[in-house]
Amino acid sequence: MSRVGRMPIPIPPGVEVEILGNRISVKGPRGESRRAIHSAMKVIREDNQIKVVRPSEDRLHRSLHGLTRTLIANMIEGVTKGFQKILEISGVGYRALLEKDKLILQVGFSHPVELKIPAGVEVKVEGAKLSLKGNDKEQVGEMAAKIKKVRPVEPYKGKGIKYEGEYVKRKAGKAGKVGGEMEKK
Repeated sequence: MSRVGRMPIPIPPGVEVEILGNRISVKGPRGESRRAIHSAMKVIREDNQIKVVRPSEDRLHRSLHGLTRTLIANMIEGVTKGFQKILEISGVGYRALLEKDKLILQVGFSHPVELKIPAGVEVKVEGAKLSLKGNDKEQVGEMAAKIKKVRPVEPYKGKGIKYEGEYVKRKAGKAGKVGGEMEKK
């Protein structure tokens, strides 16, 4: 049996969970989240816990068991704590600007790149760092991935957009040095 799927999901105080068939609605201090789950999975609420039960040991049901449990747990965590991703921009002249519902990136192209910010994601620009917050883990992660995809970090000078704390393996250039100037003859 799935180790993740077996674990019950605790419902913290101040969170309301409503289960109607294969639709789940979660309300909390940070907002509301709704999701439709696969019709084969059965979600049961007992006291202050939610359990996900699969109907059989079929391959599809086994794969959906842990997934369904994790999606519901992420919904509960999203309406209580929320999710956050931090991106770092590094490079001379690289910067990000915020205009209403658009993020404008100037990252070495001949033109600025504009990205529309989805409704559930809040973006803050603090110098060379971008902070993305939201209730939906999927939305926050997808927006962070789109921003990073505009200019991924290159391995020679380390210029580009990366996640905070991400390690980029550096390569030596023609001169054979990593991140330094060429030797003077």
